[in-house]
Amino acid sequence: MGRVSPLNMPPALARWVAGVDVATAAGSAAVDVPDHATTLLLRSDKRELIVMGPRTRAAYHVAAPGHSCVRVRMRPGRAQALLGRPLRDLADRALPLRELPGLDVDQLAADPVAALEEALADWPEPPERLEEAAHLLVGTTVATAAARLHISERRLHTLFTDGTGLSPKHFARIDRVRTVLAADAGRWSDIAATAGYYDQSHMTAEFRHFMGVPPAAFTAGRRPAATPCTA
Repeated sequence: MGRVSPLNMPPALARWVAGVDVATAAGSAAVDVPDHATTLLLRSDKRELIVMGPRTRAAYHVAAPGHSCVRVRMRPGRAQALLGRPLRDLADRALPLRELPGLDVDQLAADPVAALEEALADWPEPPERLEEAAHLLVGTTVATAAARLHISERRLHTLFTDGTGLSPKHFARIDRVRTVLAADAGRWSDIAATAGYYDQSHMTAEFRHFMGVPPAAFTAGRRPAATPCTA
């Protein structure tokens, strides 16, 4: 997408949603970075509601200019409650949603924040355990996170695969890569340490796995060729 316009969220909505934006294609190369979140997407031209599972690799594409969409990035565990189903089979998939109870598609296109506030107003908030686990995984091991939550590693694995579509380890790997992508300019060794890698070579190997190129090449604009977006 060429232009991304983030929308301000009221506190009540922030309990469910990590971010809402309106993205408009500019006809130039764009990248969708790996993401451990599940996203609700509305194509404004088609009024088509789609649920997009976690994205485990970067996608480089070119979309026709002018197309826009509303993107609602859900917090860990919230999409499972909203959809009423486990997310274990949603990774790297995009599925059409015929409807989402209480959510008016036309209102979502016109005023995304108001539509989401109205739709989620009466929904009981799901337990915080998955989000707590996600925070614990930053900078620690799966075993340590499970111990701090007083659950088994097997239970933690089930919690993540049902609630995010990813294993705890895969969730943490994507989170580290996103930390590198969001980092300000600095020495790669310092960025690697901040993101929780063993060393710079570990970061470089992981980044190449998820992004297709090393971090220095990506930052310099030497990226994989973009392909036409047909969605």
